Amino acid sequence: MMDAQDRLWFGQYRGDRIGMLDTRSGQFKEWQLATRWASPYDVTIDKNEEAWTGSMITDLVTRLDTKSGSFTEYLLPRTTNIRRVFVDNSTSPVTFWVGSNHGASIVKLEPLD
Repeated sequence: MMDAQDRLWFGQYRGDRIGMLDTRSGQFKEWQLATRWASPYDVTIDKNEEAWTGSMITDLVTRLDTKSGSFTEYLLPRTTNIRRVFVDNSTSPVTFWVGSNHGASIVKLEPLD
């Protein structure tokens, strides 16, 4: 995913990391996810500069505060196998959306903060 600042955000599936390449400066940065086997497939950045990803294996949604490096994890109630992720920036706080490959459904996550 490319953001408005020309940074490329991506999940490192086998590395359990979120990566970012700043195409303007050439700077590369990555964050190790808190849970082993997180297996992020896709990453999106929200209006608060927080990166969101979902796990293909652990059924976790992870939010990264890119300024502090801290993570918040949300365990979904059933098996999902998350691939593509989307954040709705028009809500406050932002809303996370994902399709459930294993449940033939759409999952909406509304953080309480």
